[in-house]
Amino acid sequence: MSFAGNIDPAQTNVVECSFIIPFFNECESLEILYGEIVEECETLGKSIEMIFIDDGSTDGGEKIVRQLAANDPRISMIRFRRNFGKSAALSAGFREASGDVVFTMDADLQDNPSEIGNFLKAIDEGHDCVTGWKQIRNDPLDKTLPSKLFNGAVNKAFGLEINDHNCGFKAYRREILAELEMYGELHRFVPALLHARGYSVGQIPVQHRARRFGVSKFGAKRLIKGALDLLTVWLTTRYAARPLHLFGGGGLALSALGVAILGYLSVLWVMGLGPIGNRPLLMLGMLLVLFGGQMISVGLVAEIVLKRSITEGDKYSISERSGAIVERELNERVTREIAAQL
Repeated sequence: MSFAGNIDPAQTNVVECSFIIPFFNECESLEILYGEIVEECETLGKSIEMIFIDDGSTDGGEKIVRQLAANDPRISMIRFRRNFGKSAALSAGFREASGDVVFTMDADLQDNPSEIGNFLKAIDEGHDCVTGWKQIRNDPLDKTLPSKLFNGAVNKAFGLEINDHNCGFKAYRREILAELEMYGELHRFVPALLHARGYSVGQIPVQHRARRFGVSKFGAKRLIKGALDLLTVWLTTRYAARPLHLFGGGGLALSALGVAILGYLSVLWVMGLGPIGNRPLLMLGMLLVLFGGQMISVGLVAEIVLKRSITEGDKYSISERSGAIVERELNERVTREIAAQL
């Protein structure tokens, strides 16, 4: 897995809170959401910036954001040439955010900005990422049922206890974004991805408001996409640095079973206990040996590719560096700066 290397976790932060708000044909709600965020953050006394990402809207939403930006320098906008999806929108926003704490919110007004203070409190308590938990959802069954199935599957696969992985209302310490690569549909797996890297992930209950404008852009069909993405995330977080352990282990097990079956049939043939050529068990044993060998071969090829492509950031995640190595780096940096001035 590669990471968003151009996000500098040591960058000097400009504001306390950044808000990343992707929108797609939600022009009616943009100005309302802007006003609610501003009002809540003024009450909390927090300096902010808002980054709106236009994910290929065709309803004129970008004009509303431009009008807001003309009157408020804290607003920025990123426009995509077409609809690239939520993960791409979040990735673009993460690369521009400069706040100590970075929030993501949906633009449909179902996320309530009055929860911002609760997110900040949870971050202050030591969590690196905090996700919202919509205990009472104002959504139809074709959204809530797939979501429950998805949450259960992800928790089982990664050993998590998060009730609502899909909630778009989340808060992050900015420095962790350098290790969060977003593409495809991976925005649904943010808690799992961060948990796999060793970060503390928490959740807080949030109010989920009824939709005021438009219709949902998601439905039951995302369950199929979610299942495929779950396999991708499980593979890349558990076995990205050791693919042979997955493919080789499975291949050895299948091959061993196939060899055992063929050995059993061979004993029957030697003892003269009937012909074995017409037995389905013979075909099964041969297929298991062949398929097991193919899996081992895939694992070996993956190891060769990995050896040529893996980076240091793929192997581990550092929480802190201190002592002599930090002093040495500081001295080397000062030496280079002095040399550059001469």
